[in-house]
Amino acid sequence: MATSEEGAGPAGAELTIPQMGVVEQVLVVEWLVEDGSQVTAGEPVVVIDTDKAETELEAPASGRLHVLVPAGDEEVAVGTVLATVSTG
Repeated sequence: MATSEEGAGPAGAELTIPQMGVVEQVLVVEWLVEDGSQVTAGEPVVVIDTDKAETELEAPASGRLHVLVPAGDEEVAVGTVLATVSTG
């Protein structure tokens, strides 16, 4: 079972913006699944955009997705928790 580093507890996992080179901020372009949906580990769930490219991030675990940062026009920092996946 996947565990989180902070906040989601032992029955969950966090989807964070990974470090990608020198990028410090990204834009959440689109959620590919709806908040509250069941996801499978490794399934693409969100599209983020850096100044250079769009990238899909995958679910860190199988379970129910809980979106914390909606898609929009505001950039968010690398390391930000975008969503949690409850696995319990």
